Amino acid sequence: MPDATVIAMPGLEPADEPARVRRPRPDPPPATDEGAGHTDDGSRADALESAFAFLRRRLTGDYAIDDFGFDPDLTESVLLPALRPLYEKWFRVEVRGIENIPASGGALVVANHSGTIALDALMTAVAVHDEHPVHRYLRMLGADLVFRLPIIGEIARKAGNTLACNADAERLLGADELVGVWPEGFKGTGKGFGQRYQLQRFGRGGFVSAAMRTRVPIIPCSIVGAEEAYPMLADAKPLARLLGLPYFPITPTFPWLGPLGALPLPSKWIIAFGEPVRTDSYATSAADDPMLVFNITDQVRETIQQTLYQLLASRDSAFF
Repeated sequence: MPDATVIAMPGLEPADEPARVRRPRPDPPPATDEGAGHTDDGSRADALESAFAFLRRRLTGDYAIDDFGFDPDLTESVLLPALRPLYEKWFRVEVRGIENIPASGGALVVANHSGTIALDALMTAVAVHDEHPVHRYLRMLGADLVFRLPIIGEIARKAGNTLACNADAERLLGADELVGVWPEGFKGTGKGFGQRYQLQRFGRGGFVSAAMRTRVPIIPCSIVGAEEAYPMLADAKPLARLLGLPYFPITPTFPWLGPLGALPLPSKWIIAFGEPVRTDSYATSAADDPMLVFNITDQVRETIQQTLYQLLASRDSAFF
């Protein structure tokens, strides 16, 4: 996944109880002998109807794709539903500060990156869509390796993602899209378990300059739980070079258990969105000032790092 930058999040000091936002779930109807199974039958019927409607739209071409290849219909009907069991049941993601994401207009979400496999980016996209009142899509910026992979690259495009480059970031932000960036890149996902929750370098601040040129807010995002999903004990560098990968992880289960070793551990996640860092007070030419860009980048990174420490201090367990 793409490189990204992070900022400490005000309002999450240990003395404060952070707001916890969850999507409301309807209470199940009381079970009765007479009505047993009726609700399940209705749910199955609705699911079948939705599936047939989706297939009909695909066959008739009644769906839209934007210039980046984003397919909202496929994302809503197939991709997000496939990720929800992992989000809701396996990682039991808790979301905080969703109100810091604007209901409209461009904004840049900057998050820490970890976990060997970039599941943190996918879970953040689900959190933004499912927990936000207007169900916004998070258009993620990814490393070129993602888009070179067969099948995965095509799916990433259809989910609305694109290359982590300033040109694409500015086009999306200028079109009032919500964009996500993970500035640590492979340095974040490929770090050993002994370095967990220690932010790596945020690059040269390209994400900050993109936000400044389009005058959109930067929203720091801190993710806890991904580090424990795939604890990376070692990096088999010769294998990584042979396969053309940035690293080849050795975890407690992979490669020892074969395909089963690719199953993440059921860690408990917290995704916290911090208060926006405004950029509209600067002239667009300020994006070319390297010292200013560096200072804002460092501010965002420090915000994310401090928030990670606060979240870690407040959680009871990595798995419960």
